[in-house]
Amino acid sequence: MSILTVSNVSHGFGDRAIFNDVSFRLLKGEHIGLIGANGEGKSTFMNIITGKLEPDAGKIEWSKNVRIGYLDQHTVLQKGMTIRDVLNSAFQYLFDMEAEMNELYGKMGDATPEELEKMLEDVGIIQDTLTNNDFYVIDAKVDEIARGLGLEDIGLERDVQDLSGGQRTKVLLAKLLLEKPDILLLDEPTNYLDEQHIIWLRRYLQEYENAFILISHDIPFLNSVINLIYHMENQELNRYVGDYDNFQKVYEVKKQQLESAYKKQQQEISELKDFVARNKARVSTRNMAMSRQKKLDKMEVIELAKEKPKPEFNFRIGKTSSKLIFETKDLVIGYDEPLSKPLNIRMERGQKIALVGANGIGKTTLLRSILGMNKPLSGTVELGENQEIGYFEQEIKEANYNTCIEEIWSEFPSFNQYEVRAALAKCGLTTKHIESKVEVLSGGEKAKVRLCKLINKDTNILLLDEPTNHLDVDAKDELKRALKEYKGTILLICHEPEFYQDVVTDVWNVESWTTKVF
Repeated sequence: MSILTVSNVSHGFGDRAIFNDVSFRLLKGEHIGLIGANGEGKSTFMNIITGKLEPDAGKIEWSKNVRIGYLDQHTVLQKGMTIRDVLNSAFQYLFDMEAEMNELYGKMGDATPEELEKMLEDVGIIQDTLTNNDFYVIDAKVDEIARGLGLEDIGLERDVQDLSGGQRTKVLLAKLLLEKPDILLLDEPTNYLDEQHIIWLRRYLQEYENAFILISHDIPFLNSVINLIYHMENQELNRYVGDYDNFQKVYEVKKQQLESAYKKQQQEISELKDFVARNKARVSTRNMAMSRQKKLDKMEVIELAKEKPKPEFNFRIGKTSSKLIFETKDLVIGYDEPLSKPLNIRMERGQKIALVGANGIGKTTLLRSILGMNKPLSGTVELGENQEIGYFEQEIKEANYNTCIEEIWSEFPSFNQYEVRAALAKCGLTTKHIESKVEVLSGGEKAKVRLCKLINKDTNILLLDEPTNHLDVDAKDELKRALKEYKGTILLICHEPEFYQDVVTDVWNVESWTTKVF
């Protein structure tokens, strides 16, 4: 049975087409991986099927009484709400029912016998619904899920505006789990999640009985939970049975077959055109030439999709730094309260270190404290000399209405327009992207603009805070290659062992330094 039917949907932004006549069906129990390069429209597709965006053409039909749970990478949590408020909102429909029931009780004193009988019947139905949906043990259920995802350690009365990206994602996941929807729509759920909770989410999705659509560039994670692939490319959406590895094999065979058919047809077109050109003027061969021309006119010409630009990241190396990168003496990091024990750690030139551990324990704070962007609560950080630091920040919260060209030009005013465009194109951005405002780009495209700034300046130290978030498979592979070849020093926060294991010389687990209880 079809839960969702998408029929002949087309959509675009300005003169940039995203989908053209796309159709799609979601069946009960299907576990779908929605894949494609950055900017192909995966998040746009999610917004269309959830009704956040109206398609330019086509129809979206959900089956009746379907409850949808959507984990959106761009969800904004309302300032002033606590974590408990957000989790309780999963049961809002039950709280509304309770309010309706209490209103009915309030009206009973003035009701006629007939009205009273009807009210008592309505109250009975509401009471049964509340009991069957565990309304009277909501607090216990919220506490249980919060414990499982480590939210109790953060504090359920904490304002959601104070949370890190990873903590917000956990809150939204917990809310979804409490809602128990019929269909899950997950847009890059592993972004900002630590390894422990990626394992939890993997297990949850493997055991999930209902259907889900998952956008993820984390291929090992994707492979472990899905049984179908829908590939978004060149305004099309194509279905492949099996996991991502199987998709790659089938996709490569299809591509080779299309290229072979294209070459064969181009040869035939060339021969037909040549025959027509040589024979259309001669009376004796004119009919044959016209026959060949008709064949040409009726021919359905095979078109090969334009090759997407592959990103190319080559970090420029600056002058050699001193042997000491940094050394801390009894450093305590944090804000209102300490996040770490007194730290005495040292990093030297040439080391490539991954900072790992659960979200919210101070990995980003440590990075920012080393940079001098955060003032430590106590202790000191001593930096070495001749340092040229490149910093990739995890989250840029401010809206950016510059075009990509303006963004790079403001950083490198000596570049001419050709050099700016070439720099952005090397990062895998098309002309359409390059001329767009940064604000309208996908998460992966924004990351490529930021990486463009980083690779075009001389550095000898890279401080990278979750650089793989939102990046597609090609960009992630290229970034990994570039970091392996980089001759400088690297301090990297990353939640993907598959990415950092081949890059780094050391792994520092921040959980061993934290003041938080696990």
